[in-house]
Amino acid sequence: MADTAAVSPLRLERYLILVSLLALAAAAWALLAWQSAAMDEEMSLTMGLSPLVFIALWFAMMVAIMFPTAAPMILMFSKVQAGRRRDQRTFVPTWVFTGGYILLWSAAGLAAYAIAIGGDQLADQSRWVMDNAERIGGGLLIVTGLYQFTPLKTVCLSKCRTPMSFILNSWRDGYGGSFVMGLEHGAYCLGCCWLLFLILFPLGMMNIAVLSLVTLLIFAEKSLPVGRQAAVLAAVALIAYGVVVVIVPEALPMSSASMGSGGM
Repeated sequence: MADTAAVSPLRLERYLILVSLLALAAAAWALLAWQSAAMDEEMSLTMGLSPLVFIALWFAMMVAIMFPTAAPMILMFSKVQAGRRRDQRTFVPTWVFTGGYILLWSAAGLAAYAIAIGGDQLADQSRWVMDNAERIGGGLLIVTGLYQFTPLKTVCLSKCRTPMSFILNSWRDGYGGSFVMGLEHGAYCLGCCWLLFLILFPLGMMNIAVLSLVTLLIFAEKSLPVGRQAAVLAAVALIAYGVVVVIVPEALPMSSASMGSGGM
């Protein structure tokens, strides 16, 4: 009976963490849907947004897409730390680990904004880029598909699919160590997904249908038993679609919206 009483609060804590992650993801999806409906059709890669607003939207997109897939790792960290607390050893709150994860992805948002600025400037300066924007997008789709087969993708995906293995092999004590663990896990997640985020530029950064497909793919890759098969299937689809877009640029449905007169 005493064991049950001791375990129940720990389980409740993990349930609360899971509910919080999913609630934040749901709120982020609502914000993205609202922003998508409010945006003009003609947009540059930066969508005409200031750096702060772009990063805020990137943050919302990261929460919407990545929090559900990062939940198993965050819950595993919480479980291990709860066990340490139960045994009266030093422990670290879960928010420290999560904070490192969020910081890494926020830094990726800064890099994405820099890429968008560079793409817009290049499009303004080069008529060839403007005329071939859709084909460039098709090329990016092909590269993303090919990346699915690379050793780096395999290693990063393996780290993300095995929470306990990651915790055991990357363990660091203390607040600073837990924060670094969050950064490291975020880096592996970024290694899995960075090109899947970059293809949102040609496909539509605020295209809710595309965001949903990317979310489902990332979730399947990281969390389902058929994750590796899903990654291969996605690779084939991306390569095939990219080839079609290179040959027939009009096959890119967001070409006129995401690569309008203001940019690529």
